[in-house]
Amino acid sequence: MSRSNILRLAPSILSADFSRLGDEVRAIERSGADMVHFDVMDNHYVPNLSIGPLVCEAIRPHVHIPIDVHLMAEPVDALIPMFVKAGADIITFHPEASKHVDRSLSMIQDMGCKAGLVLNPATSVHCIDHVMNKLDIILLMSVNPGFGGQQFIVSTLAKLRTLRQKIEVYRQTGGQPIWLEVDGGIKINNIHDVVHAGADTCVIGSAVFGAPDEDGGYCNVMQALRSAVEGF
Repeated sequence: MSRSNILRLAPSILSADFSRLGDEVRAIERSGADMVHFDVMDNHYVPNLSIGPLVCEAIRPHVHIPIDVHLMAEPVDALIPMFVKAGADIITFHPEASKHVDRSLSMIQDMGCKAGLVLNPATSVHCIDHVMNKLDIILLMSVNPGFGGQQFIVSTLAKLRTLRQKIEVYRQTGGQPIWLEVDGGIKINNIHDVVHAGADTCVIGSAVFGAPDEDGGYCNVMQALRSAVEGF
């Protein structure tokens, strides 16, 4: 089966209209989204401040698809149980934001969520080497974290290929499946290259929420994103 057949799309609500967030998350679920991507920024690890567990808890009843929480915050351990309680299904964090990465990953999984690490553009892929058995997902940033609407960093594609190869080698030796997610600047004109390089999960923000939802706007964009990788 080609990766285009298992492509997961995760619209980031960072680009949504926060004055009508319940409507927005219901709309992206209707449009065929596989997950809701939930960006948490603390104005400490990244130079921006966004949303916390109360907002996650508020949107949880509005969607049936998983909520994919990306913690751009430090330290992470105190936040993990708060987001589990708020209804998160997946929790990822940056290795630089935890003093004990293995322990933080174990905490997430022991509480019943999928766990993952987030790699910034300049973070080495080798930081995953000794915790691959604890990973359900790897999130590769294709922009520097902190703000939506940035341009895709092209060198991410080479890093994606390296991570895909590491995952495949790990799987061949009996390891569990690991999703490979990419976040930042993904649009209709580059999603094919991203999937071709190894991604099976793509976060999209302004590419979706920048389209008017009237007349099926979100649905049209989601279909266009999937069509762009058909046949791969």
